[in-house]
Amino acid sequence: MSGVIEVYVAVATRLPYHVGSSTSGLKPTPVALTADVGWVAEQVRAAGRMYRFGDLPTLGVLWWYSASMMLPAPTIESLVVTGLALDPAAVTLHLHEDGRILGATSDSLCPSPGVAVGAMFESAIEAVAEATGAKVRTLWAIATDSLANRVLWSGGATEVALSLAEDIPELPTPRFVNVNGRDYVRRGSCCLIYEAADAPKCVSCPRQLPEERLARLSAL
Repeated sequence: MSGVIEVYVAVATRLPYHVGSSTSGLKPTPVALTADVGWVAEQVRAAGRMYRFGDLPTLGVLWWYSASMMLPAPTIESLVVTGLALDPAAVTLHLHEDGRILGATSDSLCPSPGVAVGAMFESAIEAVAEATGAKVRTLWAIATDSLANRVLWSGGATEVALSLAEDIPELPTPRFVNVNGRDYVRRGSCCLIYEAADAPKCVSCPRQLPEERLARLSAL
């Protein structure tokens, strides 16, 4: 297996609902724009309109929580399934008209996925922090949890996430917990959705008592 097409065939076979599986009607957008402060500010304003919420740092965290799940997804999915990594620098994001990133594809391979994902995260995090006032440390914590979750969702072992993280000095080490024989990310970050919308805290939210989190994970 040597080409992008072959990689996508393998990914689609293993993961029929991968992040590039359905992009019809969505706006293709180069991932490089996530390093553009003006573009990020526009996306965060769109999120504010959708949630009818105006606190910029909170919106920055909320937008980045969603975006950081999608930016590295083609790279991680391909790496887990085939051992070859699609290039995060060559990612095209596919946006809904309301600004949500609903798909991501890449058109080339890269030899050092951890380093490349780290560079992509770094430039985007700098832009989100500048555009919204969200704390850089908080954004990196979110990036860790997003990377680790994407590995698990792709069917990968925790070691894959840990290996990628080793090549990204700014990234906190991913943490995991095994509940009823299944691995979950032991999150260190909060998406703050409960502050921007009438929604409960996520099942794995770190802003709850450890025993409450464990009980909710056990009930899944």
